[in-house]
Amino acid sequence: MRRNAVLTAAAWVLSSALARGQWTEKKILTMEGANKVVAAAVGEARKRNTTGAIAVVDDGGNLMAVERIDGTFAAGGPISIGKARTAALFKKPTSFFEDLINKGRTAMTTVDDFTPLRGGVPITVDGAIVGAVGVSGASSAAEDEELAVLAAAAVTAPAGKVSYFDSTQVRDAFAKGSVLFDQGERYMVHASRRDAAGQAEVHAKDADIIYVLDGTAALVTGGTVVEPKTTAPDEIRGSQIQGGDTRQLKKGDVLIVPAGTPHWFQKVPGVFTYYVVKVR
Repeated sequence: MRRNAVLTAAAWVLSSALARGQWTEKKILTMEGANKVVAAAVGEARKRNTTGAIAVVDDGGNLMAVERIDGTFAAGGPISIGKARTAALFKKPTSFFEDLINKGRTAMTTVDDFTPLRGGVPITVDGAIVGAVGVSGASSAAEDEELAVLAAAAVTAPAGKVSYFDSTQVRDAFAKGSVLFDQGERYMVHASRRDAAGQAEVHAKDADIIYVLDGTAALVTGGTVVEPKTTAPDEIRGSQIQGGDTRQLKKGDVLIVPAGTPHWFQKVPGVFTYYVVKVR
């Protein structure tokens, strides 16, 4: 009897181990997350006084949420859904396919249920694609894409405003050896140097923690990126920023730019060196 019980227990353990090898846990996009993505796009569109339809799908391309801002053309809703589905099912931004077709790969236009128009972006959490967002009907195709990138980042982007600490606060923090700002464990540190103004930047997933080592610079945060272009996954660059807040940075200052926030070194009168801690 005891031998049979031992064999039964062993068989159960073995079958459980085999079963675990046949399935895995995965992250999913919840309705709360989908609504947060839509709200981020709508809020940004209204700040810019533009229109747009925003759609969110899960990783299988199934529609979860859609909203059309008043004044958006009627076809914006279906097009935004198509963009979101394309980004989710092909696991790439739709700008990739638009660029590919413009370079001559026109055969891709024959693919069924396929919307290769700029403005669809996958939603990624911890490296896994959990869905996608599509935007159609903003002032331009570039703005469709910019709104989609910012909206996709809303699922993981930290909430809140830009945090600024002047040199006195930073000096006092160093004197006490205290934590100035606690934000996550995934980070990169850049030893950066500038001697001229740069491009406007938006990092959809990375917050920038800037500590000024030496020199001065005028940095603009917030506002709207002019002539935005996607230069890499989750990265937007532009010629400048319209609007926003301008701060004169000097030695010892710390500035925290949350993920998805436009920022631009507008004026750099001389050599400007600074540390950047990128937190994801």
